[in-house]
Amino acid sequence: MRNRIFFLLSFMLCLMLILSGCSGSSKKDDSWEYIESKGEFVIGLDDAFPPMGFKDENGEIVGFDIDLAKAVAEKMGVKVKFQPVAWDGVIMELNNKNIDVIWNGFTITEKRKESVDFTKPYLENRQIIIVKKGSPIKSKADLAGKRVGLQAGSSSFNALEKDEETYKKVEDRLVEFSTNDEVLLDLKNGGIDAAVMDEIVARYYMAKKPDEFEILRENFGSEEYGIGVRKGDTRFLEKLQTALDETIKDGTAEEISKKWFGENIVK
Repeated sequence: MRNRIFFLLSFMLCLMLILSGCSGSSKKDDSWEYIESKGEFVIGLDDAFPPMGFKDENGEIVGFDIDLAKAVAEKMGVKVKFQPVAWDGVIMELNNKNIDVIWNGFTITEKRKESVDFTKPYLENRQIIIVKKGSPIKSKADLAGKRVGLQAGSSSFNALEKDEETYKKVEDRLVEFSTNDEVLLDLKNGGIDAAVMDEIVARYYMAKKPDEFEILRENFGSEEYGIGVRKGDTRFLEKLQTALDETIKDGTAEEISKKWFGENIVK
């Protein structure tokens, strides 16, 4: 009798463990093995986002993030491939596995954290307001009724939207563009009256043509750039973060920063 009871209890315990294991099991994280097997990871980027990533006069994709990504990939023992994508669809491209990483002045936001896992921030940035030289627009208040342009799907829109008072003044006349190149071209030609964009990008353009635009003193706050991977790709993210940390620690990131910005702005 005791043997039967012992057997029955043992059977029930085993069954419970099996069921518990099945119900509590999570999807295996083979994200790093996936990258290793390919021998590369694919970065999705906006190829008109200087100095982070853009096409030079020869049609080659260059920039700060490009050089940094190559250095990080080398430390990881894999190659890196750069894939231009429409920025307002970049997260969809990531989740569809058309790309493996978003790395191109990618601002960390709470909304993006819902669908993307980030590295620690490596650069700081601000969202600023740009106007043509001599413009009567001098403050956020002056934007009322004016045509304001920005890049579709960018954090510029999020920053502007958070400033409810200003957003209400420009909401009806807000113009979205595919790239920051298009934003600035339309501003130059008078199609829009002001633009909102990343300070890093704006100052790069303005350094080349200092007499075309000016930056207002007021802005829409600071933000941080990070590198985004698919939700749950923890092992790949860890490898990426370790290599990025090593690149910063050994001075490689500083050299790249000085090449593109003239100083070390890496965190």
